[in-house]
Amino acid sequence: MKRSKEKSSPTFPSNPYSVARWSGATGSETEEETQIRLQTMQDAINVSRGIDMMLQESKRDMDRRKKGVKILLLGQSESGKSSVLKTFAPKHFESERPIWKIVIQLNIIGSIKTILEALKEEYEPDDLSSTPVDISPNSPLKTLRRMRLGLSPLFFIESNLLKILSPECSDSRDMTVQAGNGWKMLLKTKRNPFLSGNNSSVRRRSQAVLGQENDPSSVLVGQRDDIISLWQNSETQEILNRRRPLFRDQPGFFMDDIARIITPDYVPSDHDIIRARLRTTGIEEYRFVVENTSGLNADFYITDVGGSRSQRASWAPFFDDVQAILFLAPLAFNQMLDEDRRVNRLEDSLNLWKDICGNRLLRNANLILFFNKRDVLAATLAAGFQVRKFVPTYGDLPNDVPHATKYFKEKFRVYHKKYSSDSRPFICHETSAIDIKAMSVLLTGVREAILRQHLRDGDML
Repeated sequence: MKRSKEKSSPTFPSNPYSVARWSGATGSETEEETQIRLQTMQDAINVSRGIDMMLQESKRDMDRRKKGVKILLLGQSESGKSSVLKTFAPKHFESERPIWKIVIQLNIIGSIKTILEALKEEYEPDDLSSTPVDISPNSPLKTLRRMRLGLSPLFFIESNLLKILSPECSDSRDMTVQAGNGWKMLLKTKRNPFLSGNNSSVRRRSQAVLGQENDPSSVLVGQRDDIISLWQNSETQEILNRRRPLFRDQPGFFMDDIARIITPDYVPSDHDIIRARLRTTGIEEYRFVVENTSGLNADFYITDVGGSRSQRASWAPFFDDVQAILFLAPLAFNQMLDEDRRVNRLEDSLNLWKDICGNRLLRNANLILFFNKRDVLAATLAAGFQVRKFVPTYGDLPNDVPHATKYFKEKFRVYHKKYSSDSRPFICHETSAIDIKAMSVLLTGVREAILRQHLRDGDML
């Protein structure tokens, strides 16, 4: 009696040239047909291996995320979240200096426009009949018009860049970009078209940006002396003090550094990048590998969410499994929300803080409050603004920085205690996000504290 042979499952060949025998090829195939079939089989093997590698990488990412520290940056629009993010891990942004150079140049263009607008209000009033206008060759009005004409190529370049980076904006002072690396890729391809890779949409949009004709550097350098002269003119300063008293305190202000920045070989410093102003919408996550004091590397995942009212509904999905929230409340008692000019910014921050404290999804998260823009508060009070005019409950308390910050801090402390579902410490810091040295020291301490708590919670300490 013959023994039946045991059937074994076929083994997928690793050598593509052994495929012919494995796949049951017949001798009737031509050499070309055999080569096509072998290549098809090899392509299938490569696709399968690629999928396996992607699945393995995805699993590694998930495992890494589970062990990582997850931090959420919260606060209203223009609260300084981006500045804190850049200070948290400055080395992460090292390769992006050429990108931020363009942003800083757009900030400068916006400041020049603000100056020219203030001068226009002074020298070209709307009601010309009631005010005599000096139109002699050396008059301020003639000088202003010559300056506008000389800088017109700069405004043309600004318009072209905005059409690419922020099509819905017509002024660099209102420029908003979508969170993510899309806008950064556009500026990278501006510098090097070979970086566009296989992203056809980015490549198509970048073609409009490429070329010296859309580079602000040449026009800025060419008009350098006139721009410096305009800014340093005592009459210009006097007009700005009257018509734009808080001009120097606006985000993205670089005019005091104009002589340093408008040079052919300018490279942004860390401080320049921190101060650069660029509004973002949407949600963006950053992964930083940070070495702690024990010498071990730790993965930090920081999610930066848009702060405008229309974007706050999208925050909730990111509340799950968050170790800490860095909440930024700008000390802007005299400003209103851009999206609703009836709402005071500080009042809006307080209400937002109340909602965060009372959210049950965040009951186990550490809440760290940053009273940001302390430098702006000091400048605002020095300019003569009275807190009680904007915050009636402030009463007759002294109109100075220590009393103002103490008053607002107590407001936030009361809400923290009243609305937090579980007992947790009230952690608060007064900050100025553009003070790199102080912020670096503070954020290093915050980072270490969050990491220690994370390790304790995970029984790793």
